[in-house]
Amino acid sequence: MRLWLDCDSGWLRLVPHCDNDLAAPIPEPEYVPARLDAPAPSVPASTACRYIPWGGPPGVPGRIAAVSRPDVTGNEDSVPDDQAVPSIETVRSALRGVVDPELGADIVELGMVTSVGVGDGGDVDVEVALTVAGCPLRTQIRTDVETHVGGLPGVRSVTVSTGVMDAEQRKVVMARARQLAQDPAPATDIPDTARVIAVASGKGGVGKSSVTVNLAVAMARRGLTVGVLDADIWGFSVPRLLGMQGEVEARDKKMVPLERRIGDGLLRVLSMGFLADEDSAIMWRGLILNRAVQQFLEDVHWGDLDYLLIDMPPGTGDIQMGLARMLPRTEVIVVTTPPVAAQKVAARTADMARKGYLRVAGVIENMSDFTCEHGTSYALFGSGGGARLAAEVGVPLIGRIPLHPSVAAGGDAGTPVALNEGSPLAEAFDAIAESVITTIAPRLAMDGCSVRLLERVEAAVEAGTAGTAPAPPVEAASS
Repeated sequence: MRLWLDCDSGWLRLVPHCDNDLAAPIPEPEYVPARLDAPAPSVPASTACRYIPWGGPPGVPGRIAAVSRPDVTGNEDSVPDDQAVPSIETVRSALRGVVDPELGADIVELGMVTSVGVGDGGDVDVEVALTVAGCPLRTQIRTDVETHVGGLPGVRSVTVSTGVMDAEQRKVVMARARQLAQDPAPATDIPDTARVIAVASGKGGVGKSSVTVNLAVAMARRGLTVGVLDADIWGFSVPRLLGMQGEVEARDKKMVPLERRIGDGLLRVLSMGFLADEDSAIMWRGLILNRAVQQFLEDVHWGDLDYLLIDMPPGTGDIQMGLARMLPRTEVIVVTTPPVAAQKVAARTADMARKGYLRVAGVIENMSDFTCEHGTSYALFGSGGGARLAAEVGVPLIGRIPLHPSVAAGGDAGTPVALNEGSPLAEAFDAIAESVITTIAPRLAMDGCSVRLLERVEAAVEAGTAGTAPAPPVEAASS
């Protein structure tokens, strides 16, 4: 097997080849061979490859140097027989969901993944080359790699090794990033530091919108600025659930979300419910639906955000596929109810997210046991659906929301139950918010490690040499 790199597209291809002589003549200019190094002793030779982005033998500028691999001793238990270990290409596909927050492209496309190895027992080794030393995003990238790869069926453990590019290698990556930036990807006002979370479900009626709204309120109560995008164009309900109404104003030809203050925090909300009559049906086909969501992403002044929660329509249709293309850094939280039927449908949502290279961050079970005023609990819709779905998908169960009539009453009145500090339901949503903020999708810290900061320094030096004033400083972002 030989690995080839398409110089035009940047895609790596495996081509059957019996000869290991890399010096053999190769077709020009279509492909350039990538070097196949000896695998580490702990990784079977049949499943380990080392990738060299953009071609060239060792020592040629443009090759990202191999990084060190630590000795890792993991659980010796093998993967169950019914779960085959993933292939290298499956792992690389999962890594396409890890997006560099500053450069705006996935780490595979940028060539930051220098090696992938898959052991017989499901132990996966991934090597990533970072742009600069001491990057505060090192932990974030490591965590994203672990969560994206660790969620694949058949994976027992994930070991992530990191190295640092030299100036020439970094120059190659930045050139590639600039080339990718020229592709027709939508430009948005969503800050690079904002975590984007899509709240999705496989079917309607599981309380996805009420979960989205109450989670947003619980996060805002912690002093955060949270955007809420109601992407359920047909079945919008966020305005009523939040008790918000009014006309969407325009500034510089872009929409301005409506705002609601929650304690020390702030909600910025945009929904088709602010633009259309609540009693009128929206009868749009797929292309128009996608264009509406694209406008909600492109043509909106979102301002500074800590999080953007997207209330998705149920199912696996046009809007879901469009969002994966337009906002590839989106992470997905799946909402289900206890019954097995709901669990199985919700599993398709997780499957679609992964096929679109989106990270499935966790599962929330809504409408769990009902506890009456006497303290007796009743599993009216069954039990265990959320835990079963989380185990099937390989992600954490973030929380369980009890079934209680006050959720519907609060939604009808525009007063989400998460506002009722001290109530059991508010505490449940507060625990979920705590988990999301601290573990599932913590806020990005992007200070001090920035390729763009280096570029601005160089620009300032050049401007000083030319006798012109440098541009005003901009908040640093990191890679």
